[in-house]
Formats: sequence, structure tokens, C-alpha cells
Amino acid sequence: MYQLSPSILSADFMKLGEEIKKVEEAGVEWLHIDVMDGIFVPSISFGMPVISSVRKKCSLFLDVHLMIEEPARYISQFKAAGADMLTVHAEACKHLDSTLYHIREAGMKAGVAINPATPLCVVEEVLGIVDMVLIMTVNPGFGGQKYIPYTTEKVKRLKEMLKDKNLDVDIEVDGGISKNTMDLALDAGANILVMGSAIFNGEAKENAMMYQNRLEAYEHEHSADLRR
Repeated sequence: MYQLSPSILSADFMKLGEEIKKVEEAGVEWLHIDVMDGIFVPSISFGMPVISSVRKKCSLFLDVHLMIEEPARYISQFKAAGADMLTVHAEACKHLDSTLYHIREAGMKAGVAINPATPLCVVEEVLGIVDMVLIMTVNPGFGGQKYIPYTTEKVKRLKEMLKDKNLDVDIEVDGGISKNTMDLALDAGANILVMGSAIFNGEAKENAMMYQNRLEAYEHEHSADLRR
């Protein structure tokens, strides 16, 4: 139900394999990979070769977040690289529904992301064809930013929207998630937390284990509410 998805954007690239192994040993099941093209967002990160290398060395669920223009051009390549989930930005797609269908047809889970100032109505019509909605809690492009407070209410509204439509869709939050903000996001309705600097700025294994334990404790404490 709940997942911690460590973002390798904040990892030490000189020791990427070691960093990933540490979070895997901590009991984490997901790994978040941010792909940036320098156009949709100012930064450039990594692409298919890095994902392929990661796929060969670990069995974690690869949660690939595409911050690129017209991601439909590369769906088959990301599938071949080993992505398990492909999340595209609504703002970057000319034909969002078609892109999401193609992701599913390629054999991956489909996610849609929206930036902090993008209204929820932009994704309302595709909620029935996605596995996950990613609410950006910072403006995308750089790690280590502060959580934007108004996004908490946005997560709440999305949770209510999914409930009204009787849809079982994951809600992921990405940006500024730490020990000070994770409960805000969880209480609002998020169940997948992307954490970058909170995990990799320090001892990755110990940090991942701490947040994983906190997440499991939260799930246990709220298990009665989840069954309703």
C-alpha cells in the first residue's frame, strides 16, 4: 500500500551502484529515476543507458519519471531499458491519453505527473487509465528544494476525486519530502513518497531504513482507516 521510492538524482554518481545497493539492503522496494532533457526542465540528468545499467544490477521496481518533452517518442526505448513504471507530465504531452495507453500496451505501469501550479482538472479525464498520479510538491528540475505547502491541499483534493470515482490509483509526491513533511503528505492521501536528499545526503542505508520503518509504522497505525 505504501512505498518509499528513493530518488537517485541525489545519489553520489561516482558510487551509484553502491548507493542503490544500500537502499535495497534497507528493505526498500522501489527506486525513483528522474529523466530530464534540459527543455521541459532546465536540468539534464540521465537516460536509457543508466536505466539499463541499474536494471542489470538490481531487482527493485524502477519508477521512472520523465521530465521531457513529448515522451511518447521514447516509450519502447524505456521499456527495453527496464522501466517498470513510466510517468509522464501532462504538461509535456500533446495527446496525453494516447501516450498513457501506449505505455500500458508496452507492458509498463502508467503514471501521470503534474506540476504544483497545474490544476487537477488537467488529469481528471485520464484517471481511469493510470496506475498512479504524481503530484509535484516542488517545481521540477532540481533536487533539494523545499516542499511547497499548498500542494498538501492538492493531494487531498486528488484523494477525494479518486474516492468519488471509485478508482484505485496510487498517489505519489515528489519534492521536499523529509521527516518534517512526510506526515503532511501521507495524511493528505499520498501513499508513495519520493525522497532524494533526505536519504542520500548522509548514510543512505541508515536513512532509508529509518524512513522505511516510519512508513511501515504509519501504515500499521492507519490500517483500520485503509480497510474502510
